[in-house]
Amino acid sequence: MVPKKVFFTKGVGRHKERLASFELALRDAGIEKFNLVSVSSILPPNCKIISKEKGLQELKPGEIIYCVIARTETNENNRLIASSIGCAVPSDSNAYGYLSEHHGFGDTEQKAGDYAEDLAASMLATTLGLEFDSDKAWNEREQEYKASGKIIRTRNITQSAQGKEGTWTTVIAVAVLVEENGEKQIQQISTQQIPVQQTPIQQEQSKTQPTNQISQNQKLS
Repeated sequence: MVPKKVFFTKGVGRHKERLASFELALRDAGIEKFNLVSVSSILPPNCKIISKEKGLQELKPGEIIYCVIARTETNENNRLIASSIGCAVPSDSNAYGYLSEHHGFGDTEQKAGDYAEDLAASMLATTLGLEFDSDKAWNEREQEYKASGKIIRTRNITQSAQGKEGTWTTVIAVAVLVEENGEKQIQQISTQQIPVQQTPIQQEQSKTQPTNQISQNQKLS
């Protein structure tokens, strides 16, 4: 299974219970009705970035979906938290890209987003043989990466919030990987029991089996 599409979403949730605040963040992101499986951060080759609305239309409640998720939570008053997903897409559509996740404390939304985007681009750059200088600012490295012609696009999605005393606050940022409908149908067919086709001899035996059984019953009587 190699996902062909990806969409990005984010959310924030607040509740006195920690788990409930996560559930509310999922609802805010629009993905609470799915069974999420967290995976590591590779953007598959030829993976198309689509809108959240289009992505949700291709998913069904209860479906197991794979995602790269960043999750940060706090119950401290006024503590600033942020979750961010960065994305770096190579110019060669047949090559894989990178998705990064960042869980920040004390970071503004802008700072957390830039960090996640920088992280994804830097990881991709090292696989493409591009020079990596950690002392340079992200804006400078971004221009160098894109000028190389090997990295065509970078982006991030970030959710930040301030904590409140006595309440759990959870922020999430998610890259949801989507299978093609055709691949789903193939998987469903492969899991169904396919009847074995009988040979002509087996078919003939099946036809005569009831007659033989009747003859045996008559002899016994």
